[in-house]
Amino acid sequence: MTNDISRRTLLRGGLGVAGVGALTAPALDHGARTDAEIYGVPTADPLIEQRADPFITPRTGGRYYFTASVPEYDRVVVRGATTIAGLATATESVVWRRPATGPMGGHIWAPELHRIGGRWYIYFAAGDAGNVFRIRTYVLESPLDDPTDPAGWTLRGQLATEWDGFTLDATTFAHRGRRYLVWAQSEPEIAVNTSLYIAEMSSPLALRSKPTRIATPTRSWEIQGYRVNEGPAVLVRNGRVFVTFSASATDARYCVGLLTADARADLLSHASWTKTPDPVLTTNTATGRYGPGHNSFTVAEDGVTDVLVYHARDYRDIVGDPLYDPNRHTRVQRLYWHPDGTPLFGVPVGAGGPIVRLSPAERGAWFVRHDDSSLVVGPPGHALADTQFRFVPSAGGTEVIQSVDLPDRHVRVVDGAVRLETGTPTDFRRLPAGRGVRIQLAGDATRYLRHDRGRVVTGDASVFLLG
Repeated sequence: MTNDISRRTLLRGGLGVAGVGALTAPALDHGARTDAEIYGVPTADPLIEQRADPFITPRTGGRYYFTASVPEYDRVVVRGATTIAGLATATESVVWRRPATGPMGGHIWAPELHRIGGRWYIYFAAGDAGNVFRIRTYVLESPLDDPTDPAGWTLRGQLATEWDGFTLDATTFAHRGRRYLVWAQSEPEIAVNTSLYIAEMSSPLALRSKPTRIATPTRSWEIQGYRVNEGPAVLVRNGRVFVTFSASATDARYCVGLLTADARADLLSHASWTKTPDPVLTTNTATGRYGPGHNSFTVAEDGVTDVLVYHARDYRDIVGDPLYDPNRHTRVQRLYWHPDGTPLFGVPVGAGGPIVRLSPAERGAWFVRHDDSSLVVGPPGHALADTQFRFVPSAGGTEVIQSVDLPDRHVRVVDGAVRLETGTPTDFRRLPAGRGVRIQLAGDATRYLRHDRGRVVTGDASVFLLG
């Protein structure tokens, strides 16, 4: 059973399935529960402004912790909160500042915060004062339970790799009794900016094995502006080890790729890893999100929903070097799963309320999606974004239904036909119906959205479920 299926089961609980042929969505919630409590993830976008390369820990001791690159590239910051949404307004603590001269006195990039053996570790990249791009990986350590307390942090020095070269974006994970480091580095005699490597660790401060190169930029989407594979993030699910990574220049061409290995394979063997041919998250002009990348993963407050954390800009055109444009903002959105166990990323979503997927009650594993301007119903595919919608408040307590990946289009009922189009949206009401809802036309209380032989039509009341 995938995480997505588990999540669907949880969300159906307490909502009640009734009827045949109905479309289901979450019933309106008039209580004080947050979007994250109802839908799994907070919907504020951005979550945190001007914080790039974001990293949010799993909930640890009842709290989430956040760190990221700051525009000044001069310090390491940590903030903590009991919820992901709470990180937006949490007090930010400076736990380390670069020295004025010498090593580590240059650019400070991409910190990551990890709890290992009862201690906290921050892996970060730093340049030298005399050469800000002489980037190497360094480690901070704290024995305290609270990683926002600067008093606990001690610099433990450089994490040495096989070559003393440009090294950054280190992440670590434990799997089958072994701890690994994955990082980006410029390897001698390879004509790219950075490739990805993995090695086993002997401690949180040192490597045990030789490095194995698991990815290098070769495809067209990996070599735009720069030949880059960087920013790895690891997620172990469904019998596989997934590693996302970022590619190309840090402007609108920046994007996210995916590597996959069998969870039982030798992760130190290059042959164990397969690169997905196309990027899994890219700039989307319709939603107005540019250059999504350098992601991490966490798990929502429900303990089930996987959350994608990444940065992106709200505009394409940048004046000067994109590295010094400060407006890469931290964003979060739900990560979905296909029944075959592979992740579905969709598009970097725009601003707005909670995102839902609609399933007919009698076909709970199928989803409503838009096919050009038509709304059809079918089994899940690997395209996620065309199955995502928002219920947007309208006049008089009614709602309109907005496409997530085409936000200028809404569900319209014109002369009895149900379409996804621009123009004046049709108003609907969501009426609780057991574990789902009936979606009633606000202008005609006798008509509802329903599923009929693979299409969304209007007719008698029926129920839809939330996916």
